Amino acid sequence: MTFDEIIAAGRTGKELEMPATWSQGRATFGGLVTGLLFDRMERMVAENRPVRSMHVSFVGPVEPGVPAVFDAEILREGRSVSQVEGRIVQNGEPRLVCLAGFAGDRESAVRIDGVSAPEAKSVDQCQGLPYIEGVTPGFIRYIEMRLAYGSLPFTGGSGREMGGWMRFREVPEAMTDAHIVALIDAWPAPVLQHFKSRVPASSLSWTLDIIHPRPPVEAGDWLLYKAKIDQAGNGYCHYDAEIWTHRGELLAISRQTVTVFG
Repeated sequence: MTFDEIIAAGRTGKELEMPATWSQGRATFGGLVTGLLFDRMERMVAENRPVRSMHVSFVGPVEPGVPAVFDAEILREGRSVSQVEGRIVQNGEPRLVCLAGFAGDRESAVRIDGVSAPEAKSVDQCQGLPYIEGVTPGFIRYIEMRLAYGSLPFTGGSGREMGGWMRFREVPEAMTDAHIVALIDAWPAPVLQHFKSRVPASSLSWTLDIIHPRPPVEAGDWLLYKAKIDQAGNGYCHYDAEIWTHRGELLAISRQTVTVFG
């Protein structure tokens, strides 16, 4: 099932089973489940209140093939801002909790443009992250990534940076904020390039800001992602990332804490 097909299925009720083809180890790809929950949360708020910031806690793995309940609640709705909580519950236990702030524009005397994109090789010059059945995470069959910074995971590389170009392999009907959420979580933690053999890793928490007014993004556009390690050690990695349109406009800011089992 494509991302669009799963989004459509999720709008028919609160309960949904994740397809095994979107796997990431023993769990479902975090970007998929977060995007699905975000879509439910977004549809609850008033119009003209795009998401500004969200914080995700990955409490436990959302298992494929097991019914999962997606629920959302408006905690407060003010004149400009809506605060929304979303949860994914599986086997009676919370597996993912999300808090998001949706806010309309305010008048301001200050405007500072987002940081411009760094230099990057063109898509055609960048090595792709291939989907290899039984080796790479299942979701890579749906999301295409081209490495422009750093090294591939588990190749014994060095440095703090990793990233490159990304888009859905099958062009969606439209590039919504839910699609952007899913894409941003696709890149592996940059610390994984330092290992010479495969080790498990999983996200502990994720904070994401989407810039609004959001630069226009067509469904088939490539987006540029660049992450930098702030610190890694004792089984954890803390890193920041920025995402730009192919024209170099800042689109989103991301920060993750990842647990590394190696």
